[in-house]
This record gives sequence, C-alpha cells and structure tokens, in this order.
Amino acid sequence: MGRPDPEEGQLPAPVKPPDGGWGWIVLLGCFVITGFSYAFPKAVSVYFKELMKDFHVGYSDTAWISSIMLAMLYGTGPVCSIMVNQFGCRPVMLIGGLLASAGMILASFTTNIIELYLTAGVLTGLGMALNFQPSLIMLGTYFDKRRPLANGLAAAGSPVFLSSLSPLGQVLLEKFGWRGGFLIMGGLLLNCCTCGAVMRPLDMGMKRKMGKAQDKYEAKEMLPIGGKSEEGISTTDGTKKGKKAKKKPKKGKKLLDFSIFSNRGFIIYTISKFILVLGLFVPPILLVNYAKDTGVPDTEAAFLLSIIGFIDIFARPACGMVAGLKWVRPHVAYLFSFSMLFNGLTDICSARASNYTGLVIFCVFFGISYGMVGALQFEVLMAIVGSQKFSSAIGLVLLIEAFAVLIGPPSAGRLVDALKNYEVIFYLAGSEVVLSALFLGVASYCCLNRGKKEPLPENNPSAGGGSDTEEAESDVQEAEEHSSDNHQPAHSTDNAVVVANEEANHVAEEQRGEGGDCRAGDGEVSGRDGCNADQMVERDSF
Repeated sequence: MGRPDPEEGQLPAPVKPPDGGWGWIVLLGCFVITGFSYAFPKAVSVYFKELMKDFHVGYSDTAWISSIMLAMLYGTGPVCSIMVNQFGCRPVMLIGGLLASAGMILASFTTNIIELYLTAGVLTGLGMALNFQPSLIMLGTYFDKRRPLANGLAAAGSPVFLSSLSPLGQVLLEKFGWRGGFLIMGGLLLNCCTCGAVMRPLDMGMKRKMGKAQDKYEAKEMLPIGGKSEEGISTTDGTKKGKKAKKKPKKGKKLLDFSIFSNRGFIIYTISKFILVLGLFVPPILLVNYAKDTGVPDTEAAFLLSIIGFIDIFARPACGMVAGLKWVRPHVAYLFSFSMLFNGLTDICSARASNYTGLVIFCVFFGISYGMVGALQFEVLMAIVGSQKFSSAIGLVLLIEAFAVLIGPPSAGRLVDALKNYEVIFYLAGSEVVLSALFLGVASYCCLNRGKKEPLPENNPSAGGGSDTEEAESDVQEAEEHSSDNHQPAHSTDNAVVVANEEANHVAEEQRGEGGDCRAGDGEVSGRDGCNADQMVERDSF
C-alpha cells in the first residue's frame, strides 16, 4: 500500500547502518588502509639516497616513485569505482592488497630506475588505490549517526603511520639495505588483505524478508477473518507472480554514475576541492627547506614535520567528534569551509616567520587546521551525495584532484627555483586555500540554502507533485482495482448470504402474524439479530 516494490526497476532500500558492532572492526581496517595509502608514498623517501647511489640517478628521478604512487592513488579513482560497483568492496580490496605487496616485493629485485617506476610506483600505487577507496565506501555503509567520528578516527591513520613507517624504514635500511627494506615493506602491505577480508557487506536479504512479511500482513488486514483469508493471500501471491512474469528485465547496474554531476552540491564541492589541493600540500613539502634557509639546523628543521604529525593525530578525531554534534552536523559544509579558511590564513600569516619559534607556532596551527580538513573532506562528500552514490562520487573527485596534485607542488617548486623566495610561495598557497574556502561557503549558501527556502506552491492542482492526501487516495484506488478481480467470488458469496437472510426474516415475520414486533421499513434490511437486540432492551427495562 503505497510502498515501492523493489521488483519494479528500483533497488531495495539499504539496510540501516548499525553504527557499531562489526562496524568498529571495519573502522580499524579503514584506519590501517588510510595510514598505508597516505603515509607509504612519503615513507619511501627514506630509501632515496641509497637508490641514487645504486642507480646513479638524481633526487628528482627517485622522487618520481612517490609521485607515481600518489598519481595512481588519485588518478585511478574512476577505475576503482567501476570495479567496486561491479564486484563489491571486499574482492577489490583483496586484489589491491596483493598488488601492493607484489609491487614492493618485485621492486626489491629491480636493476634500474624504470623498473622501480613500474613496480613500486605503478603496481604498488594501484594496489593502494584499490584498497583506499573501497574502505571509505564500507565506512559510510556501516556508520550513519557516528559517521563524522568514524571518518575522523579513520583519517588519523595517516599521521600515525607516517610517524611510525619513516623510523621503521630507517631501521630496515640500516640493517638490511634498501632491497631488504622493500621486501619487508611488501610483507607489511599484505595486512591490506586482512583489512579487506573484514569488510563484510551488510545483509540485504533481511530487508526483502521484512517486505514480504509486510505484504502478507496487509493482505490479512484487508481480507475478512476466517478460512477465506488464506485463500486471499494465496490469490494475492499468485497475482504478484503473474505480474513478475510480465515485468521487463532489469537494467544492469551502472558501473559509474555520472548523474551526480546534476547535483549542485557535488559541483561546488569538486571545484572547491580542486582549488584547495593546488595549495594545501605546498607548505609541508617546502617547510623543511624553508627552515634551513632561515638558519635552522637540519635536525630541528626535520622535527617541524613531527610537530605537524603529532598535532594532526589528535586534531582529526576531535574534529570528527565536533562534526557529529546535532547542531553542527547539518552545517558540516560550513565547518569544512572554516577549516580551509583557517588553514589558508595560517599559511599567509606564517609567510614572514623568520625564527624557529615562529615556525613552531605555524606548525601547531597548521597541524590543527590540516587535521580538520583531513577529517571533514570525505564526510562532506558523503553528506552531499549519500552512501548509494559515494562510490562513483569519490572516484571522480579523486581523478579531478589528481590534476591539481600534478599542478600545485611542481609549480611551487619551479617558482622557488626562479624567485629564490619562499615568502611568495606561502602567500600564493594560502591564497588558493582561502579562495577555495570562500567559494565553498558562499556558493553553498547562495546556491543550496536559497533553493531550500523558496516557498512551494500550495494547493495547486497543476503542480507536478501531489499532496500526501492525493497520493493516499491514488493508492486506495489502485488497491481497489487490484483487488476487484481477486475478490469477486467473495463479494458474490456475501451478497447471496444477505439475500438468504432477508427471505428468512420475511418468513419469520409472516409466521408471527400480528404479534410481530420487528418490522423492516421500506428499503431497509432487518435480521434476527435486530429483533433479539430489541427484545434484550425490553428485558433489561424490567
């Protein structure tokens, strides 16, 4: 009755996210996957000096290994979306874990830099991409009310793994060399398969069983009580089976849903995210060299990145908790805009930092704002497109971000070489981040909120959408038309019973003669129950 039939070209409603239970295991797996995906390309840089000596190449040549990993992580987003929509999250993640591990193991046997590009760069990067995106999709499937907190906790895997993989890589390099380090790193990446194995899909069959039970319950409520109810239920089931036979075959599931581009919120998010990535990663990349140019010792300059990572670990879960508050979550896009504005202003204000104390203060505030951005970026996207279309949305967004990653940091490096001035670069990067924040906030308010506040026409029969009353009346009419053919024998039987009762009452009245107190008026139907009721009233009056 008014409930959409999942058989008629519509997907069944998804199972309600449990917001806990096995979802915490999924969150742990997502934490590990996020840590490997973001920290591993940076942690590999520990081996670059040894690679330069063995292969007789420059630093820029070895740096391409990390660049290719990140390019694969971002650029293969649509491929990951297609595979997830076709095969599901768990098989894709298992394959991705095997590819990531195989890439590092094969890289330990390479003899030139090109082979490293293909193994450690392409193969490992593709494997991590096939793990990263499905893990976020599963996280959105298992969490709804606690999703902001879950995203914040999962995003904390990046700074945690960065602070642990880099020292581990240094230890492995000193004891086993870069080849042994790559081999052991490949073994560690097999944990991605374990994380993929725990990504158990939610059961969709429970929803279908509840729908069938609801159908039978509605049939029992509509039919008369008695033995004929079973017959009516079987007749209804038979009619449904007949309808299923006449229905057209279902269309195949879309491998990549481009309809999300009709969502204005998604367009606004994508444009702002592209502008954001142009300047977001520039300061941490240039920070160490910037500190060295100001006279800071090498050890203290390297410690600045540790400060950012340490603050980032706590900033992401804390921001996730704030975003999950009832009065904050409906406005999470504005909180994301504020975090970007905070980050951009931090870059601009620190451009003239000339001593170590000023750089430490910059790292503290940058770690807070960077953690806020990292915790909210995917939460905002899930809130815009929903969990059903998130698999396609994140793939397309990561593809667009890949172009920004390839444009932003390399362009900043060229400007540094040309201008020999880091101050201009920090101003430029901060301005780009501030621009993305202002665009997201203003566009969301003007294009989305105003559209919601526009009054809808009331009681307009020419309008496309009907009221709830009209929909209920149409449902009743459809139900009557649907049940007219099935219940025709029952109605005819009831009519025969009424006629027989009328004839019996007429005979009884004639037999009573003049003493009959129960008479039927013209056009009325009277029965023995009515007479008995009058007699009971007379008895009670005594």
